Amino acid sequence: QVQLVESGGGMVQPGGSLRLSCAASGRFFSINTMCWYRPAPGKQRELVATMVSGVSANYADSVKGRFTISRDNAKNTVSLQMGSLKSEDTADYYCNVRYSYSLGWHNDWGQGTQVTVSS
Repeated sequence: QVQLVESGGGMVQPGGSLRLSCAASGRFFSINTMCWYRPAPGKQRELVATMVSGVSANYADSVKGRFTISRDNAKNTVSLQMGSLKSEDTADYYCNVRYSYSLGWHNDWGQGTQVTVSS
């Protein structure tokens, strides 16, 4: 099982920036995908940004050009640099990783970090 610890949430004014980080630890062979989710109307969670190992990043249309996902494979961390923040970006953001361990692939979630965009 992988433990995910998120940090970096907080309150910021519209147009501002925040950087979220997520560190993975525990038992795994390799991490394939690291991504960020947030709740969305009509959905359990919306995929905000994802980065598959060795592949370029993908983003939700709503955050393209404003958010940047990056990962440090040596440290097993993933970050989300959020810029030009809007009130609609207000949400709890959850880190998710897909990793291999034992005989299969697994998914684990972080506890969530709150982002509030408000003047």
